Amino acid sequence: MTYSLEIENLTKTYPDSDFRLDNVSFSIPRGTIMGFVGENGAGKTTTMSAVLNIIRKDSGTIKILGQEMSDKDRELREQVGVVFDAANFSELLTPSKLAKVMAGTYKQWDQELFLRLATRFNLELGKKIGKYSRGMKMKLALTVALSHRPKLLILDEATSGLDPIVREEILSVFLEFIENEDHSILMSSHITSDLEKIADYITFIHQGQVLLTESKDRLIYEYGIARCKTEQFEQIDPADRLAYRKRDYQIDVLVSDRQAFERKYGRIVMDTGTIDEIMLLLVKGGR
Repeated sequence: MTYSLEIENLTKTYPDSDFRLDNVSFSIPRGTIMGFVGENGAGKTTTMSAVLNIIRKDSGTIKILGQEMSDKDRELREQVGVVFDAANFSELLTPSKLAKVMAGTYKQWDQELFLRLATRFNLELGKKIGKYSRGMKMKLALTVALSHRPKLLILDEATSGLDPIVREEILSVFLEFIENEDHSILMSSHITSDLEKIADYITFIHQGQVLLTESKDRLIYEYGIARCKTEQFEQIDPADRLAYRKRDYQIDVLVSDRQAFERKYGRIVMDTGTIDEIMLLLVKGGR
């Protein structure tokens, strides 16, 4: 298997903070979307910033398309498209003028693709960016990111704050992007329903540590949440549970093989779990 992004034992500390990226490791196979989830301050943006060389890592290895990227590595940098939760374009520019700036920045800039995407997103090319809505700014940021024809998209909360119609429109573009098997996406989002629609894999991060990386389909269709009474919980072998959380008169138990658990503990009620529920158990639950 070949990977678009490989992160191994990434560590980052700050002298004035207790926060630490602690040996973060995960990889994104080519042609796939990795959902990157965790609470605010978990380390998602710090990880992405280290991948992009915006911050210096303390240790570890980051490979993009099989290579480590240096500050001077322009060719590899052009293979990465980036959309953060706030577009950082000058609000005095129009998209038409912005495209001219980008054409002078990226060797691979595709003006025809830019115009095609701008038309698809109904962007007014002569209107100043400062007068765009948040949704239109995000569409513009995505249009710019795609128009230099990257192979890896890094998206940090790119759909947050957008209405469902705009989000659906943007998600369809992400799916079209990975139809090319050389393309991949790393996408952080608090809107986990978006990730349930399009992600192939999910990585959970908490307090700078990766808790779990798993296939999205396996999380949804094979993992499960057992709803236990206290006496039922006490009968469960600790090896059969990933995490558990007490709620009023019930204990929820996260398990990695729902069917095997049902065969072994047949009388316990078992549900499928959403990504939100799984994350809550992993972050807030006991082991």
